[in-house]
Amino acid sequence: MTEHTVKKFDAELEDIRSRVLAMGGLVEQQITSAMTGLADGDLQALDAVIKNDERVNRHEVELDEACAHIIAKRQPTAIDLRMVMMVIKTITDLERIGDEAKKIAKRGRAMHRDATGQTSAKGSLGVIPRIDLMPMVTVAVAMLRMALDAFARVDVSTSAQVARQDQEVDAGFKAAMRQLITYMMEDPRTISSSLELIFIAKAIERIGDHAKNISEYVVYMAKGRDVRHIGIAEMEKEIAQN
Repeated sequence: MTEHTVKKFDAELEDIRSRVLAMGGLVEQQITSAMTGLADGDLQALDAVIKNDERVNRHEVELDEACAHIIAKRQPTAIDLRMVMMVIKTITDLERIGDEAKKIAKRGRAMHRDATGQTSAKGSLGVIPRIDLMPMVTVAVAMLRMALDAFARVDVSTSAQVARQDQEVDAGFKAAMRQLITYMMEDPRTISSSLELIFIAKAIERIGDHAKNISEYVVYMAKGRDVRHIGIAEMEKEIAQN
Protein backbone atom coordinates (compact mmCIF):
# COMPACT_ATOMS: atom_id res chain seq x y z
CA MET A 1 0.00 0.00 0.00
CA THR A 2 1.10 3.61 -0.63
CA GLU A 3 1.28 6.01 2.32
CA HIS A 4 -1.88 7.71 1.09
CA THR A 5 -3.73 4.38 0.89
CA VAL A 6 -2.56 3.36 4.36
CA LYS A 7 -3.78 6.65 5.84
CA LYS A 8 -7.14 6.27 4.11
CA PHE A 9 -7.44 2.68 5.38
CA ASP A 10 -6.61 3.79 8.93
CA ALA A 11 -9.27 6.51 8.66
CA GLU A 12 -11.84 3.94 7.53
CA LEU A 13 -11.01 1.68 10.47
CA GLU A 14 -11.24 4.60 12.89
CA ASP A 15 -14.61 5.60 11.43
CA ILE A 16 -15.92 2.09 11.98
CA ARG A 17 -14.57 2.05 15.53
CA SER A 18 -16.34 5.35 16.29
CA ARG A 19 -19.61 4.09 14.83
CA VAL A 20 -19.45 0.92 16.95
CA LEU A 21 -19.04 3.07 20.06
CA ALA A 22 -22.00 5.23 19.00
CA MET A 23 -24.08 2.07 18.59
CA GLY A 24 -22.93 0.95 22.03
CA GLY A 25 -24.01 4.26 23.53
CA LEU A 26 -27.45 3.92 21.98
CA VAL A 27 -27.82 0.38 23.27
CA GLU A 28 -26.84 1.45 26.79
CA GLN A 29 -29.43 4.22 26.62
CA GLN A 30 -32.03 1.65 25.55
CA ILE A 31 -31.33 -0.51 28.60
CA THR A 32 -31.50 2.44 30.99
CA SER A 33 -34.71 3.79 29.45
CA ALA A 34 -36.36 0.38 29.51
CA MET A 35 -35.58 -0.17 33.19
CA THR A 36 -36.60 3.38 34.15
CA GLY A 37 -39.86 3.00 32.25
CA LEU A 38 -40.47 -0.34 33.96
CA ALA A 39 -39.84 1.11 37.43
CA ASP A 40 -41.99 4.21 36.83
CA GLY A 41 -44.73 2.58 34.78
CA ASP A 42 -43.95 5.12 32.05
CA LEU A 43 -45.65 3.69 28.94
CA GLN A 44 -44.34 6.47 26.69
CA ALA A 45 -40.76 5.70 27.66
CA LEU A 46 -41.32 1.99 27.10
CA ASP A 47 -42.91 2.63 23.70
CA ALA A 48 -39.93 4.81 22.75
CA VAL A 49 -37.53 1.98 23.58
CA ILE A 50 -39.50 -0.40 21.39
CA LYS A 51 -39.52 2.09 18.50
CA ASN A 52 -35.82 2.98 18.86
CA ASP A 53 -34.84 -0.66 18.37
CA GLU A 54 -35.11 0.13 14.65
CA ARG A 55 -32.17 2.53 15.07
CA VAL A 56 -30.09 -0.18 16.69
CA ASN A 57 -30.88 -2.55 13.83
CA ARG A 58 -29.96 0.12 11.28
CA HIS A 59 -26.58 0.60 12.94
CA GLU A 60 -25.89 -3.12 12.64
CA VAL A 61 -26.82 -3.29 8.96
CA GLU A 62 -24.78 -0.21 8.03
CA LEU A 63 -21.71 -1.38 9.94
CA ASP A 64 -21.97 -4.85 8.44
CA GLU A 65 -21.94 -3.28 4.98
CA ALA A 66 -18.97 -1.07 5.88
CA CYS A 67 -16.99 -4.09 7.11
CA ALA A 68 -17.81 -6.08 3.99
CA HIS A 69 -16.64 -3.13 1.88
CA ILE A 70 -13.33 -2.93 3.74
CA ILE A 71 -12.68 -6.67 3.40
CA ALA A 72 -13.43 -6.59 -0.32
CA LYS A 73 -11.53 -3.38 -1.09
CA ARG A 74 -8.60 -3.43 1.34
CA GLN A 75 -8.10 -7.17 1.90
CA PRO A 76 -6.81 -6.58 5.45
CA THR A 77 -4.47 -9.04 7.15
CA ALA A 78 -3.24 -9.84 10.68
CA ILE A 79 -4.49 -7.44 13.37
CA ASP A 80 -6.41 -5.29 10.88
CA LEU A 81 -8.40 -8.32 9.73
CA ARG A 82 -8.99 -9.35 13.33
CA MET A 83 -10.22 -5.84 14.06
CA VAL A 84 -12.78 -6.01 11.23
CA MET A 85 -13.88 -9.48 12.31
CA MET A 86 -14.23 -8.28 15.90
CA VAL A 87 -16.42 -5.38 14.76
CA ILE A 88 -18.71 -7.80 12.91
CA LYS A 89 -19.05 -9.96 16.03
CA THR A 90 -19.39 -6.98 18.38
CA ILE A 91 -22.21 -5.32 16.47
CA THR A 92 -24.09 -8.63 16.47
CA ASP A 93 -23.88 -8.74 20.27
CA LEU A 94 -24.85 -5.06 20.53
CA GLU A 95 -27.89 -5.68 18.33
CA ARG A 96 -28.89 -8.58 20.56
CA ILE A 97 -28.48 -6.41 23.65
CA GLY A 98 -30.83 -3.97 21.95
CA ASP A 99 -33.28 -6.83 21.46
CA GLU A 100 -33.11 -7.63 25.18
CA ALA A 101 -33.83 -3.98 26.05
CA LYS A 102 -36.82 -4.14 23.71
CA LYS A 103 -38.01 -7.31 25.47
CA ILE A 104 -37.78 -5.55 28.83
CA ALA A 105 -39.83 -2.65 27.46
CA LYS A 106 -42.49 -4.98 26.03
CA ARG A 107 -42.78 -6.95 29.28
CA GLY A 108 -42.92 -3.72 31.26
CA ARG A 109 -45.67 -2.37 29.06
CA ALA A 110 -47.71 -5.55 29.57
CA MET A 111 -47.31 -5.24 33.33
CA HIS A 112 -48.38 -1.61 33.52
CA ARG A 113 -51.26 -1.52 31.07
CA ASP A 114 -54.75 -2.56 32.12
CA ALA A 115 -57.45 -4.05 29.93
CA THR A 116 -58.66 -0.62 28.77
CA GLY A 117 -55.18 0.42 27.64
CA GLN A 118 -54.57 2.77 30.55
CA THR A 119 -51.86 2.72 33.18
CA SER A 120 -52.93 0.88 36.30
CA ALA A 121 -51.47 0.62 39.79
CA LYS A 122 -51.77 -3.13 39.59
CA GLY A 123 -51.37 -3.42 35.84
CA SER A 124 -53.31 -5.94 33.79
CA LEU A 125 -51.53 -8.91 35.31
CA GLY A 126 -52.70 -8.79 38.91
CA VAL A 127 -50.44 -7.98 41.86
CA ILE A 128 -46.88 -6.99 40.95
CA PRO A 129 -44.37 -8.39 43.47
CA ARG A 130 -41.77 -6.16 45.02
CA ILE A 131 -38.37 -7.13 43.63
CA ASP A 132 -35.34 -4.97 42.91
CA LEU A 133 -33.65 -5.88 39.63
CA MET A 134 -31.60 -2.68 39.49
CA PRO A 135 -28.45 -4.20 41.08
CA MET A 136 -28.35 -6.72 38.22
CA VAL A 137 -28.85 -3.98 35.65
CA THR A 138 -26.19 -1.77 37.20
CA VAL A 139 -23.60 -4.52 36.93
CA ALA A 140 -24.67 -5.49 33.39
CA VAL A 141 -24.45 -1.88 32.18
CA ALA A 142 -21.05 -1.46 33.87
CA MET A 143 -19.89 -4.60 32.04
CA LEU A 144 -21.03 -3.14 28.73
CA ARG A 145 -19.23 0.14 29.39
CA MET A 146 -16.03 -1.66 30.34
CA ALA A 147 -16.20 -3.90 27.28
CA LEU A 148 -16.73 -0.94 24.95
CA ASP A 149 -13.94 1.00 26.64
CA ALA A 150 -11.64 -2.01 26.16
CA PHE A 151 -12.70 -2.12 22.51
CA ALA A 152 -11.95 1.58 22.04
CA ARG A 153 -8.48 1.32 23.60
CA VAL A 154 -7.69 -2.27 22.52
CA ASP A 155 -7.05 -2.96 26.21
CA VAL A 156 -7.33 -6.59 27.33
CA SER A 157 -6.67 -5.85 31.01
CA THR A 158 -10.35 -5.63 31.98
CA SER A 159 -11.60 -8.66 30.02
CA ALA A 160 -11.26 -11.07 32.94
CA GLN A 161 -12.94 -8.53 35.25
CA VAL A 162 -15.93 -8.36 32.89
CA ALA A 163 -16.11 -12.16 32.92
CA ARG A 164 -16.11 -12.19 36.72
CA GLN A 165 -18.87 -9.59 36.83
CA ASP A 166 -20.91 -11.82 34.52
CA GLN A 167 -20.89 -14.41 37.30
CA GLU A 168 -22.37 -11.74 39.60
CA VAL A 169 -25.17 -11.08 37.12
CA ASP A 170 -25.84 -14.82 36.82
CA ALA A 171 -26.07 -15.06 40.61
CA GLY A 172 -28.48 -12.13 40.65
CA PHE A 173 -30.70 -13.89 38.12
CA LYS A 174 -30.82 -17.07 40.21
CA ALA A 175 -31.65 -15.06 43.34
CA ALA A 176 -34.45 -13.22 41.50
CA MET A 177 -35.83 -16.55 40.28
CA ARG A 178 -35.96 -17.94 43.82
CA GLN A 179 -37.63 -14.80 45.13
CA LEU A 180 -40.26 -14.74 42.39
CA ILE A 181 -41.04 -18.43 42.76
CA THR A 182 -41.64 -17.81 46.47
CA TYR A 183 -44.02 -14.95 45.63
CA MET A 184 -45.97 -17.17 43.22
CA MET A 185 -46.27 -19.97 45.77
CA GLU A 186 -47.43 -17.65 48.53
CA ASP A 187 -49.81 -15.47 46.48
CA PRO A 188 -51.25 -16.83 43.20
CA ARG A 189 -52.27 -13.27 42.25
CA THR A 190 -48.61 -12.55 41.54
CA ILE A 191 -48.12 -15.42 39.09
CA SER A 192 -48.66 -13.51 35.84
CA SER A 193 -46.56 -10.50 36.79
CA SER A 194 -43.89 -12.74 38.35
CA LEU A 195 -43.54 -14.60 35.08
CA GLU A 196 -43.06 -11.30 33.26
CA LEU A 197 -40.41 -10.30 35.79
CA ILE A 198 -38.62 -13.62 35.29
CA PHE A 199 -38.44 -12.88 31.55
CA ILE A 200 -37.09 -9.41 32.38
CA ALA A 201 -34.46 -10.83 34.74
CA LYS A 202 -33.45 -13.31 32.03
CA ALA A 203 -33.08 -10.46 29.56
CA ILE A 204 -30.74 -8.68 31.98
CA GLU A 205 -28.73 -11.88 32.41
CA ARG A 206 -28.40 -12.17 28.62
CA ILE A 207 -27.19 -8.54 28.41
CA GLY A 208 -24.36 -9.53 30.74
CA ASP A 209 -23.53 -12.51 28.51
CA HIS A 210 -23.30 -10.32 25.42
CA ALA A 211 -21.11 -7.76 27.21
CA LYS A 212 -18.80 -10.60 28.24
CA ASN A 213 -18.63 -11.75 24.61
CA ILE A 214 -17.52 -8.28 23.51
CA SER A 215 -14.74 -8.21 26.09
CA GLU A 216 -13.52 -11.59 24.86
CA TYR A 217 -13.39 -10.35 21.26
CA VAL A 218 -10.95 -7.66 22.42
CA VAL A 219 -8.55 -10.38 23.58
CA TYR A 220 -8.91 -12.07 20.20
CA MET A 221 -8.15 -8.84 18.35
CA ALA A 222 -5.14 -7.95 20.47
CA LYS A 223 -3.62 -11.40 20.86
CA GLY A 224 -5.15 -13.55 18.15
CA ARG A 225 -6.37 -16.00 20.80
CA ASP A 226 -9.98 -17.13 21.13
CA VAL A 227 -10.77 -17.11 24.86
CA ARG A 228 -14.53 -17.65 24.69
CA HIS A 229 -14.58 -21.14 26.17
CA ILE A 230 -11.43 -21.46 28.28
CA GLY A 231 -12.57 -20.21 31.71
CA ILE A 232 -11.59 -17.11 33.66
CA ALA A 233 -8.33 -18.51 35.10
CA GLU A 234 -7.04 -19.50 31.67
CA MET A 235 -8.17 -16.14 30.28
CA GLU A 236 -6.15 -14.32 32.92
CA LYS A 237 -3.07 -16.38 32.00
CA GLU A 238 -3.55 -15.53 28.33
CA ILE A 239 -3.96 -11.83 29.11
CA ALA A 240 -0.82 -11.84 31.27
CA GLN A 241 1.33 -13.26 28.46
CA ASN A 242 3.26 -10.81 26.32
